[in-house]
Amino acid sequence: MIYLKLFLSFLQVGLFSVGGGYAAIALIREQVVELNMWLSMAEFSDLTTIAEMTPGPIAINAATFVGIKIAGFPGALAATLGSITPSIMISSLLAFIYYKYKGAKTLESVLKSIRPVTIGIILSAGISLLEYAVFKGNEISLSSLDIINLVIFLCAFLLLRKTKLSPIPVMLLSGAAYLAASLLIPLIFP
Repeated sequence: MIYLKLFLSFLQVGLFSVGGGYAAIALIREQVVELNMWLSMAEFSDLTTIAEMTPGPIAINAATFVGIKIAGFPGALAATLGSITPSIMISSLLAFIYYKYKGAKTLESVLKSIRPVTIGIILSAGISLLEYAVFKGNEISLSSLDIINLVIFLCAFLLLRKTKLSPIPVMLLSGAAYLAASLLIPLIFP
């Protein structure tokens, strides 16, 4: 039963994550944290970090991670198959339609209309993760503000927006900055 549940949960993620991996983050959170309670928000935050750092699509990495945690290797297989099945079917169908009707104005307008929705989905997931990291998963207030995470977020954001650095060095720099801050701050402010 758990294998079917994993398959169907990630089938929904695969089916509705229009816009790619970052858009899938909000759907994965809904499935694994809110609906099925397979992971806590802290574990989900870790999952997102690991899925981003490892090679391959975020949704597939997340499905594999959750599947292994919940039901071992067969769970990983079920969740991963659920995640990729819609992509295989939809991509094949869309490729056929695109090459058959690639000059059609209707197709172009449909593709343009999906873009704002995709941006909204990505922004929603990003805000959820930002709230968790900067406010320690608590209610948004100054008392729960994590200054170190806020500064690291702002620096990483600016580096990614203003330079041509790859996300990998930015993640490594952010990790090193957090480690340094967590070691130095107790020494400076005992």
